[in-house]
Amino acid sequence: MAFVIRVLISAVSLWFTTLIVGGNGNTGVWVDPLSDTAVGVTFTFLVVAFIFGLVNATLGTVIRIVSIPLYIITLGLFAFIVNGLMLLLTAWFSDLIGFGLRVDGFWWGVLGAIVLSLFTWAINLVVKPSQDSKRDRD
Repeated sequence: MAFVIRVLISAVSLWFTTLIVGGNGNTGVWVDPLSDTAVGVTFTFLVVAFIFGLVNATLGTVIRIVSIPLYIITLGLFAFIVNGLMLLLTAWFSDLIGFGLRVDGFWWGVLGAIVLSLFTWAINLVVKPSQDSKRDRD
């Protein structure tokens, strides 16, 4: 159940990110939906959020461990670069299936990753207290 909630939070955060960082479909970070219906757009955001979770859980972990010296040298600012690369990898994987996330370039990926992180953090602030109170009642 926690995995489903994480994917839903990521999908909503990704939607907000595309609204803010998304351009006109040629610049920024945007999503090419499976179809223009509400179900198609929702399905696309859920699939992209799932792919993003897989990329972060597998490749992201390896890259973060290998780049520990760069995290130390840059006082953690290298995390923005790594998160931008994870967003670019997600866009590449979703491009392989023919629909999904599109990122115009590296710096758009970094900006998109920053905005995505902020939205995910804000949504987690709202959602997590309700989960913690459920655990207290059990």
